[in-house]
Amino acid sequence: MTGTSSEKRDVYLSLGTNIGDRRANLDTARRMLEDRFGCRCKAESSVIETRSWGFDGADFLNCVLCFCLSLPPHEILRVCKDIERSMGRMEQVEYGSDGRRIYHDRIIDIDILLCGDERVDDPDLVIPHPHMRDRDFVMVPLMEILDEKH
Repeated sequence: MTGTSSEKRDVYLSLGTNIGDRRANLDTARRMLEDRFGCRCKAESSVIETRSWGFDGADFLNCVLCFCLSLPPHEILRVCKDIERSMGRMEQVEYGSDGRRIYHDRIIDIDILLCGDERVDDPDLVIPHPHMRDRDFVMVPLMEILDEKH
């Protein structure tokens, strides 16, 4: 792990939901993140609707949020996982016979995309997110925010 200083840096989170009132799920997750981080969201992308990725399920609503935080990456992950659980997400990590992860419907999914210039490569957390460049539902809203900053 590099860049573990306590200086504030921009942290980009991807949110997705395909169960229940999807718009309300995103709003609830954003409010809970703001409450837990003790700050308002610095930037928020448009919400986009996309087909489920990696499985046959209902369409997702996705967005990216940016927070300016000094928390360590693993603490940010803990906050995200706590919020997912409190909103009713059941962790279902399964792998098929080919070794590929099997994805499921979810009330909320919060992934850490970027954490300033920090790099993390641990079994439970990889930053930058290893699959973000392969997923338009992440890159389109992320690029919207990044383009606004420049």
